[in-house]
Amino acid sequence: MKKLTVLFMAFALMLVLAACGSKDEDKKPEANNAGSDKASESSEEAKTEEMTFKHELGETTLKGTPKKVVVFDFGVLDTLDELGVEVAGVPQSNIPAYLEKYASDDYTNLGSLKEPDFEALHALKPDVIFISGRQADLYDQFEEIAPTIYMGIDNANYMDSFKKNMDTIAQIFDKEDEMKSELADVDKQIEDINTKASESDSKALITLASEGKVSAYGPSSRFGLIHDVFGFTPADEGIEASTHGQNITFEYILETNPDILFVIDRDAAVGKGANAKKTIENDLVKKTNAFKNDKIVYLNGEYWYLSGGGLKSMKEMIKEVEAGL
Repeated sequence: MKKLTVLFMAFALMLVLAACGSKDEDKKPEANNAGSDKASESSEEAKTEEMTFKHELGETTLKGTPKKVVVFDFGVLDTLDELGVEVAGVPQSNIPAYLEKYASDDYTNLGSLKEPDFEALHALKPDVIFISGRQADLYDQFEEIAPTIYMGIDNANYMDSFKKNMDTIAQIFDKEDEMKSELADVDKQIEDINTKASESDSKALITLASEGKVSAYGPSSRFGLIHDVFGFTPADEGIEASTHGQNITFEYILETNPDILFVIDRDAAVGKGANAKKTIENDLVKKTNAFKNDKIVYLNGEYWYLSGGGLKSMKEMIKEVEAGL
């Protein structure tokens, strides 16, 4: 009897231990699932993490990566296009030809750069709105609809503001590595041009042709990066720095006698009928060194006038300025 009792107790103990082991095994997957759930929750928190950006018109906070993006600056638009970021709405009036896909019905038409369609914008319910100088006065109206970030360019500090804008876009849309590589290429190309331009004795004059009239731009002006960034020596150091340039005559161009004459064709950019080449190359300008040495460089108004400050436009501007060398 004693032997049977001992055997029975031993058998019972084995059953208890086996049952405990089974419970422990059942608990292990639950612990793993809990860890997986926590990781998933952490990932979701990262996606909705708030990002705050300071800009010239204020401070804007975004809750995670915006899905519905609205753009009122063609430089920002061409940057997002280069990075493969989807856009929901744009002002479709005067969209540059190289961005013409955004003029289709696939994107909400939000009016023009100067006259936004706020009714359509409100109906779209965007997550973020990008604006620049042309819409600066309307900032408060944009802010009432959605978080709005000002992406204007500081002409006196062109590259600093350009890079700040590029870094802002890269951070918002998680494109930091790609942008770092792009900006490194831009810096290298600019350095090469600056070195050559600085070593040259040639003096340059920057002009904008618009409906038969001509304006000049000097350092720290709207197109002054040709001097400030690319290193071309100004033919006239006294040109006032302004957004709209200094009105000039063709006699002035002859008197200044630039070795290189850069001409931005505004008419072509905004669809006007005037022809910059016909306007510029008159009898007076033909007496300048620039004309005699075939150094009148016509710059694409879409890149320079409509979408300056973009990643794509900057690359193209570099190529065009290089022609002046």
